[in-house]
Amino acid sequence: MRVALGCDHAGYPLKGVVSEIVEQAGHQVVDCGTYSADPVDYPDSASDVCAAVLDGRADRGIILCGSGVGAAVAANKITGIRAGLCHEPYTARQGVEHDDVNVLCLGGRVVGPSLLPDLVEGFLAAEFSGEERHQRRLKKVLALEKTGAPFDTNS
Repeated sequence: MRVALGCDHAGYPLKGVVSEIVEQAGHQVVDCGTYSADPVDYPDSASDVCAAVLDGRADRGIILCGSGVGAAVAANKITGIRAGLCHEPYTARQGVEHDDVNVLCLGGRVVGPSLLPDLVEGFLAAEFSGEERHQRRLKKVLALEKTGAPFDTNS
């Protein structure tokens, strides 16, 4: 699997650790920057990683920023991206299995290096279940994405 990896300055200290985990798990890293701890804006990192996922250079993406929140908000504004903010292994795996998450967002100031292997490996090893209930829910998420507006849940 090809994994787009990007970060802002706050996520930069853990970027190398994540890159090693991805490669040790047998996957290829598509490096989307940043390349130093110099301040950069998290929407730039999110955009670069999501572009790689959407144009086929990567199968999934991982974005690191300070809390992970900004990266998740920015990534989820992009059509075709389902980004999950995860700070523990269960949601990293379950987000893919149930919600077909294709981008993992992590908080570089929240998640320590000892937890990263379980988070990243769980995200990369997981596959969308395809169960009817998960497909039904994903179709509703895609409808929200398409219209940009709430739908009538009573119909």
